[in-house]
Amino acid sequence: MTDKAITASDVDVLVVGGGPTGMLAACELLRRGVRVRIVDRAPTAARLPKALLLWPRTLDVLDDLGMLDAIRAASVRINAFRYYSDRRPLGTFGFTEDLAPLCLPQSATEEVVEARLHELGGKVERGVRLLCFDSLDFSGRIEATDGVTAVLEHRDGRIERTRVPFVIGADGAGSAVRAQIGTGFLGSTYETAFALVDAPIEGELPADQAHYYQSPQGALVVVALPDGIFRFFSSLPPGQEVGVAMMQEIVDERGPQGVRIGEPVWQSVFRVHARHAGDFRLGRVFLAGDAAHVHSPAGGQGLNTGLQDAHNLAWKLAAVIHGEAPAALLDGYGPERSAVARRVVRDTDIQTRAWLVDGPAEVLVRDAAFRLGDRTGLLSRLYGPVMAGRRLAYPPLRETQEPSGFTGCRLRGRLPGGLRTGAVLPRPLAAATAPAGSDGEPAGWTLAAVGPAGWAAELDRRAAGRPAVRTARVPLPVAVRHTGCHRPGYYLVRPDGHIAAHGHARDLDRLTAELTAQLGPAARP
Repeated sequence: MTDKAITASDVDVLVVGGGPTGMLAACELLRRGVRVRIVDRAPTAARLPKALLLWPRTLDVLDDLGMLDAIRAASVRINAFRYYSDRRPLGTFGFTEDLAPLCLPQSATEEVVEARLHELGGKVERGVRLLCFDSLDFSGRIEATDGVTAVLEHRDGRIERTRVPFVIGADGAGSAVRAQIGTGFLGSTYETAFALVDAPIEGELPADQAHYYQSPQGALVVVALPDGIFRFFSSLPPGQEVGVAMMQEIVDERGPQGVRIGEPVWQSVFRVHARHAGDFRLGRVFLAGDAAHVHSPAGGQGLNTGLQDAHNLAWKLAAVIHGEAPAALLDGYGPERSAVARRVVRDTDIQTRAWLVDGPAEVLVRDAAFRLGDRTGLLSRLYGPVMAGRRLAYPPLRETQEPSGFTGCRLRGRLPGGLRTGAVLPRPLAAATAPAGSDGEPAGWTLAAVGPAGWAAELDRRAAGRPAVRTARVPLPVAVRHTGCHRPGYYLVRPDGHIAAHGHARDLDRLTAELTAQLGPAARP
């Protein structure tokens, strides 16, 4: 074909994959004024209730996008994880209100996200498959080319060649986008197969808890879903097929007593993988969600990680497309999100292997650790915030992102729960800065000035010539409650709520350096 056969594109970003990750990326782009096209190879939406848990950090994202009320109305809150060994209680790890996840089948989450997508003027083109990228640039540099040529096949057999500035691959574990950019999918697959049954029950089970029954014969997880449905998730005995009879036998053998499983609304059998892409980006092509990482469902982190990928990438693409930031801003996506994916793959792998241990010595060690955690409350205090996404922090890349000299801020940031550069600004403190959100324009860069009015005026001068940055004064006592820092200073907060830089009065030159690094040179008066 000649160049004349290339469709003139009127979009800025092509999203391949119309699942929750792809649709959320499109929502964030659309509300930031970016033109988006979403294609998905499936002729209809799958609407499978695969993933269940939405953790607080993800709920923050959904709140900013105007979806949280609908999510809360349809879901149930999980207040505790209970662990057992051969039916003997090991420990209960409770979640405070600010750390508790919501349980909602993925199909219902997708419906909420798609409804918001339609409100923003977007839609998913279904039955459109990515065949390949034509003449893809493999240098990895955004400035090496002006876009990507995608070859698409429509359901009627028509072939389309379209050139777009950027591509997001959110097309699942078998990603065609990942195959086209030639990156590996590193990791392994568990030998054990797993089965799940979603069904109503006869009997009594708390609707606000997840139950983990561990035994040498295998693991069984029971979680309450909305509308009186419960999920039974278990390692599949060799030679057996998934079904109510099989799952009932497992429940009778090692699960909650007095519970009968009713007619299933969904059942499935699958293998669990622990993999992540070698690279999350090649030039103008990006991977997100299951296309970039897959792992055990332990802890319910999968969907959350994908939605957070989409949020991280979309605001950066919007800033670059609108000329509000240099293309180098996109260099941070891969390192930030791949570090998170590797940690989630590692943590869920540890949890899954703990479920499956069958040696007497290993069982003894695991059970002792759970009992100790239950007695001391350590696991609730340490494990809960990690699962909730409250300990998520991207490592600083430059010295100027942190205060100069030896400060208490640096020390606190290295302690569990201490606020550090790269972490999410605590939600109450973010509210105190009154950033725009779902009720108005999308949040931009915020320079939180902690201290007196005169200090805020000085920071205003430093931010002059940068219309993307707004300054907000935060009284020192308010900030101290959430940061532990007793000195006047500043927090440069990204549109996704992460702290890009922190410093004090002597660090104004560092602030200027960071503003330049993140947003480019200031506009001349």
